[in-house]
Amino acid sequence: MKTATMPSLRVDPELRQEAERVLHEGESLSSFMEQTLRAGIRSRRAQQEFIARGLASQTEARATGEYFSADDVLADMAGLLAQAENKARG
Repeated sequence: MKTATMPSLRVDPELRQEAERVLHEGESLSSFMEQTLRAGIRSRRAQQEFIARGLASQTEARATGEYFSADDVLADMAGLLAQAENKARG
């Protein structure tokens, strides 16, 4: 697969220095930028999917008239967490 280039990124010298200071041994600034871009894309996709699920849930709740209180949802989540912790322990 052929590679493509990204547009040049102009930044303040201080930002470049900060980026260079956090590089791992043997890591290039280019590989750091690629990794950061990939992480940003994953984060944006997850955010978009989260919003889409929320909007779909809102639509379903309006259509069915079935709503759940935050207290009930949090109690259910606490129960699931307790089950998972118990399972992990033994």
